[in-house]
Amino acid sequence: MSSHPPMYFKNHLYWVLLAAGGLVAAAGMYAVHMMEHHGHIISGMNNQIVWGIPHVFAIFLIVAASGVLNVASIGSVFGKAVYKARAPLASLLSIAMLAGGLTVLMLDLGRPDRIIVAATNYNITSVFAWNVVLYSGMFSLVIVYLWTMMERRMNPYNKAAGLAVFVWRFVLTTGTGLIFAFLTARQAYGSAILPPMFIVLSFAWGLAVFHMVQTVIYAWNEKSLNPDILRRKKNLLGVFLLGSLYMVATYHLTNLYFAHQSAFEHFILRDGGIYPNLFWWGYVVLGNLLPLALIYLPGLGKERCVMAASLLVILGGFALLYVFIIGGQAFPLNLFPGFDVSSSFGDGQIADYQPSLYELLLGFGGLAIAFIITTVSVRVLNFMPQDKPYIAD
Repeated sequence: MSSHPPMYFKNHLYWVLLAAGGLVAAAGMYAVHMMEHHGHIISGMNNQIVWGIPHVFAIFLIVAASGVLNVASIGSVFGKAVYKARAPLASLLSIAMLAGGLTVLMLDLGRPDRIIVAATNYNITSVFAWNVVLYSGMFSLVIVYLWTMMERRMNPYNKAAGLAVFVWRFVLTTGTGLIFAFLTARQAYGSAILPPMFIVLSFAWGLAVFHMVQTVIYAWNEKSLNPDILRRKKNLLGVFLLGSLYMVATYHLTNLYFAHQSAFEHFILRDGGIYPNLFWWGYVVLGNLLPLALIYLPGLGKERCVMAASLLVILGGFALLYVFIIGGQAFPLNLFPGFDVSSSFGDGQIADYQPSLYELLLGFGGLAIAFIITTVSVRVLNFMPQDKPYIAD
């Protein structure tokens, strides 16, 4: 044992990480049990805020699961060898995050067994029903895509599978955006800009997640990423961040152009307390401007800087979704334009929302599921990028 201390340390750390992930997942299941037993009254959600913190986690995981496949698509569809070597890991992350996000959504329903009703009574006019097909289709296509990469006799079908995944992930993220775009019962939503905005956001969030996981895997194997590959990826992340900022700015500027949306925009961007603070400081500054500085400023852009930038992008994504999902529900619907509305049901009032511990545990439980799937799969199968890693001096 003394002759192989590094391997012993790796094995020990693997089981510690796996146990930690299992504990977080178990805490999430405990939260589900409590909300199932006592009802959603123990959460911060109410009749006005029906989508809370668990949905922030779930939507982030689902959108990032689509975006991380961009790494694989650049390789398989566009023939870039550097990215093709990372396609298996990108596909694994997509499956893991999609599983974690959908688990959170399912367990937050209150009656997860009711999914049987949805599956056996398909409502073709419901965008939620469309997404059931999109999610299951994504699982199937990515599994086939992995098969074509990891089974030698299936290699000739790799490009066709990659193209199918490339198209399907665009459709899936469009479907996620349409959930909100077709929801006219909230002023924050009901915009045709939302589907393309979610697609561009998925690029940045997915690449940030991929870079963090890849960096950890390289460190685990005592290797360093080739500086040229790091340069390409950081520049690509910067482009995606600029695109994300553009789409989010376009969404808000479009709302500001319409007089009936100005009150909502003032609430989100200036007067809404936690929401403008999270938007400007959490998303714009910490989630975009600071990562762009870490990527592009002279003297920065090293591996640690890009790792920090990726983490900030992920945190900024959570901040944006909190503002978009929860802030969008908190602002009252303008039922009668030009009139003040009030009632004992809280009509015309800003809804209050305080997330509970159970919601946070459920959300982190979804992250833990994605973490466990990724950790075990990387350990059991060879998902290490198959290029020539740069060995630091």
